[in-house]
Amino acid sequence: MSLAAQQEAQYSQYMYNTIAINPAYAGTREAMTALVLHRSQWLGLPGSPKTNMFSLHTPLPRTNLGIGVGFINDEIGPTIENQFAIDFSYGLKLTQTAQLNFGLKTSFFNRKFNSELLDIFDPTDPIFQSNLVYSFQPNFGLGAYYFTDVYYLGISSPNMINTPNHVNENTVLGEEYRHLYLMGGYVFNLNKVLKFKPAFLVKAVGGTPLQTDLSANFLYNEQVTFGLAYRWNAALSAMAGFQLTKTFFLGYAYDADVTPLFPHNKGSHEFFLRYDFVFNLKHINNPRFF
Repeated sequence: MSLAAQQEAQYSQYMYNTIAINPAYAGTREAMTALVLHRSQWLGLPGSPKTNMFSLHTPLPRTNLGIGVGFINDEIGPTIENQFAIDFSYGLKLTQTAQLNFGLKTSFFNRKFNSELLDIFDPTDPIFQSNLVYSFQPNFGLGAYYFTDVYYLGISSPNMINTPNHVNENTVLGEEYRHLYLMGGYVFNLNKVLKFKPAFLVKAVGGTPLQTDLSANFLYNEQVTFGLAYRWNAALSAMAGFQLTKTFFLGYAYDADVTPLFPHNKGSHEFFLRYDFVFNLKHINNPRFF
């Protein structure tokens, strides 16, 4: 028997967390930017997914290069996965306001299997006699990201190599498949204080249907963001963001399932905090809304 399910970490606020899925985003904010994120999915279900992430990326002065580092801790049931990544980008200035970036992600994975969280049918099965630690597995990803002052388009595959999860030479617990992401967004100026920011994300992976995320956010006075998102046949999300200071931005999203899983969980919560380092703000020509 084989099963297909969620593999790579899932984010509702992907429009702010683009570096996690597209290395070409590195350095595009024209400031050194740090982001921390926590997501608790399907609260109330034992072994439900939990994701913690940290990223830091910056443009390199007087070059067309950007660089970033990232760490993702993803827990699903008995499995714990840690990813360490370094992102590189190269930008081509096409016009005064348009730029096309190409990106490369290099990463290493470490996976641990905690058999103590399982209700094992046969306790004598030698596979489950101890926790299983998978050795570090290298991977790489590619991406392209086109952006202007008011819209962006990106395509990427952050992990190009399918990686089997080996217990030993003869036993595989599962395999993580290559994911492909297509994303885009636009900023409409409705009036002097209100902006409309629709966005989309399409995710494709072998063996599962396409998944599409659609979002509609409003930005008021460049300080408060609020809106809704819909993950096709999966979840409805409410999102809010607050520009606490010129450098701190706080975001929150709540997901409610629209699947048969809805009665059995209390939804999903996602928080992130973004910081733009103040010593770079003087070099920003145009504020980034994505």
